Amino acid sequence: MNETDRIYANTKAARGSFKFDKRVASVFEDMISRSVPGYRQILELLPTLTRRFEFANQNYYDLGCSLGAGLLAINQGLGKTPATLIGVDNSSAMITQAKHNLATISEQNLTLLEEDLLKVKIERAAMVLMNFTLQFIPLSERASLIGKIFSGMHAGGALILSEKITFDNEQTNSALTAIHHQFKADQGYSDLEIAQKRDAIENVLIPETLDAHTQRLKKAGFSVVTPWVQNLQFVSILAIK
Repeated sequence: MNETDRIYANTKAARGSFKFDKRVASVFEDMISRSVPGYRQILELLPTLTRRFEFANQNYYDLGCSLGAGLLAINQGLGKTPATLIGVDNSSAMITQAKHNLATISEQNLTLLEEDLLKVKIERAAMVLMNFTLQFIPLSERASLIGKIFSGMHAGGALILSEKITFDNEQTNSALTAIHHQFKADQGYSDLEIAQKRDAIENVLIPETLDAHTQRLKKAGFSVVTPWVQNLQFVSILAIK
């Protein structure tokens, strides 16, 4: 199920109304691919990255796994290495579709949890993927979540944290936002759809600066913290324990 995203073509969007419901799940792959420059690049590079953090009999998490694309990429990188893939999402619609999308992965190697990721135990983690997930977590909860991930991670393991970021300089924000809107227009979104989506996601997605993310990760204890993919204001950070 990968329908074309037309959610905001006609529907009037109330501010802050965006939810990962069944309607969004049905178009999510199209939505994120056409809305987030670099998303496909991250997925394409994940198998390569996974091979550099390959530990037998450890856990590979995707927190905010949505439809399972990240888990599929990680599984490709693992090959025949014995490991457990754990996907967590609090959206029942996402988990339902993920089960279908991940049917090729053996059930003994895959666990999908419909749960609040703030409550999920992290243990023996060789890799944790958070692809545009932390930005939906309340600001007050973000440090404790990153700390929990670090504590449950295998020495030498990695956190891949992809986020939309903001900038201290308002001119930079305005310039990149304008280019991002042009990107979305080039993907076929109308001005109305772009405006409606912006209203719907206001105060639901709360971005931070790259420095705020970097300092939080370093404070948690990660020894290497560096952007490894960036497209406009969408950045994926590699943090190694």
